[in-house]
Amino acid sequence: MHMTLEADYAVRIVEFLAVNPGRADAKTISERTNVTLRFTLKILRTLVSDGIVRSYKGAKGGYELAKPPKEITLRSVIEAVEGPYMISRCQGDAYSCQRTSCRLHHIYGEVSQLVRNKLESYTFASICACEDTEADEKGEEKEAETQANPRKSTRKYILKTQ
Repeated sequence: MHMTLEADYAVRIVEFLAVNPGRADAKTISERTNVTLRFTLKILRTLVSDGIVRSYKGAKGGYELAKPPKEITLRSVIEAVEGPYMISRCQGDAYSCQRTSCRLHHIYGEVSQLVRNKLESYTFASICACEDTEADEKGEEKEAETQANPRKSTRKYILKTQ
């Protein structure tokens, strides 16, 4: 069970816009997120229609977040492109399994709600802050390692960049 490629790309696009405030053109967003331009434009249309991203036309046009990152949740972005999260199709109104007493329906509903709640708990402000904190911690660890054994850490760095 996994989210779709479109949802993954939508999350990348919103993360990029959260980390880079202000307007960005679709080509830049596409290049920086490693999503094809065509797919980027499709996802941006969806995010604009859901009120997550704002678009501007013209020479100084582009895209930016429609709300502050603290008001945009991981759930809202994923559900903008995938629809409501549910672990089983039997949770949806459009599907009927024809079973009169299903022992699993309640369990699937409970699990789906837990996942929705967890996705709702992550905002792009917290996601982007975590990334900065992790990068800072890795930098501090590398600096401490360099001070402890400069030759060893330099070698590791060289190997990683080749």
